[in-house]
Amino acid sequence: MNITGKLLCTAVAFTFATEAAATEWNVSVWGKRRAFTEHIHKIADLVSEKTGGEFTMNISYGGLSKNTENLDGISIGAFEMAQFCAGYHADKNRAITVLELPFLGVANLDEEVAVSHAVYAHPAVAEEMAQWNARMLMTSPMPQYNLVGTGEPRDELAEFDGMRVRATGGLGKAFTAVGGVPTSVTSSEAYQAMESGVVDTVAFAQHAHLSFGTINQAAWWTANLNPGTVNCPVVVNIDAYDALSDAEREALDSSVDEAIAYYLENYGALLKQWDDVLEEKGVTKVMISDEELAKFKDVGGKPIHDAWIAEMSAQGLPAQELYDLVFSTLEAKRASN
Repeated sequence: MNITGKLLCTAVAFTFATEAAATEWNVSVWGKRRAFTEHIHKIADLVSEKTGGEFTMNISYGGLSKNTENLDGISIGAFEMAQFCAGYHADKNRAITVLELPFLGVANLDEEVAVSHAVYAHPAVAEEMAQWNARMLMTSPMPQYNLVGTGEPRDELAEFDGMRVRATGGLGKAFTAVGGVPTSVTSSEAYQAMESGVVDTVAFAQHAHLSFGTINQAAWWTANLNPGTVNCPVVVNIDAYDALSDAEREALDSSVDEAIAYYLENYGALLKQWDDVLEEKGVTKVMISDEELAKFKDVGGKPIHDAWIAEMSAQGLPAQELYDLVFSTLEAKRASN
């Protein structure tokens, strides 16, 4: 072979080696790009930047899986990374449902990040997620959920009796405790459920009321009900994570805190605009009295906490330990501020 041929072969071999070295992950989310997914876009940007474009992520909104099946997709390796919410399949992720208990008293998004990541790091959570070939990466912190509703505003607990509400997980149990009738339609189906009268009210965080259009059906909004929130982790497929090079794994892991910080900054801007959105759309802001809130907590708080601890303990989970971890983390977080 002449020198030109040898150089050509070397160039081709180098090209193949370069192509083989590149890592491309598919990421399954749902809906459309919104405050809830900004940390996923940020971590994709950071990872690509840190690896010189050798590790990239393709973020798909509903093109890879239904939102309720993202954990199943991770388990079979259909994609490498996904977001899901615990309330979509509480039986598959029992340990983290402690974070969806109503009236935990989490005051802001910083505290939500702290308690979520503390629970995610617990061995019982890692063990349960490993059954789905999933590894926790980061949370998708959301503020306390509140209701938007049709018809006359509901500002007394008695008015929740018979109320048809879109609420999942612990929130659904809290509304059941006061006579509500929860349905767990997915976030993508909430607008249609409200429009068709299947539900009277929808419990969401602010970004979701905007993104999924439920605010456009609303006559009123409970500004201070604050019954709890849902917990929505971002997970990665264990096999895909283990297959990363040391540099790629470092790029991914070291980008979590910055991605979360970006999410919090972005979400903070949205919250500042929320009152303007309500005014623009003619939505009445409903303030629940302290007396009515206390009644709700009495029936929709501790009894549900106690029942969760008993049920999960009976299933072999360290429920009390997980529950106590939430409150010790809150205490430590507040002490550090």
